[in-house]
Amino acid sequence: MSERRAFLLIDHGSRRNEANALLDEIASRVKDRLGGDAIVEAAHMEIAEPTIAQGFARCVAQGATLVVAHPFMLALGRHVTEDLPRLVSEAAEAHAGVSFVMAPPLGGHSGIIDAVIERCQEALAGLSNGED
Repeated sequence: MSERRAFLLIDHGSRRNEANALLDEIASRVKDRLGGDAIVEAAHMEIAEPTIAQGFARCVAQGATLVVAHPFMLALGRHVTEDLPRLVSEAAEAHAGVSFVMAPPLGGHSGIIDAVIERCQEALAGLSNGED
């Protein structure tokens, strides 16, 4: 049997539906970018659903044999270094034959640096649009 990869994007989770919906949107855009029959799911570490266990199960239900768990977070804090690996490992235990790997958080990736610069330039452009 060949390996089938899935991408599980995980954020902290929020009481605000708008914040949780952002991860759903990101997952949808990642899936579109990967194309084809890519498996991409979103999950929240706490507070909101789907939980990590639910997101992992959704990946497996679509045929995943390897889940790439990506912390949709910036820093290598306790959640990324301790909590998420533990929670993903616990989710994987319920699915014999399915393995996982943890991706690094967003951190200082060059794409994040580009996004910060772009957002700051947008803010400055907004200031200059108001001056005539």
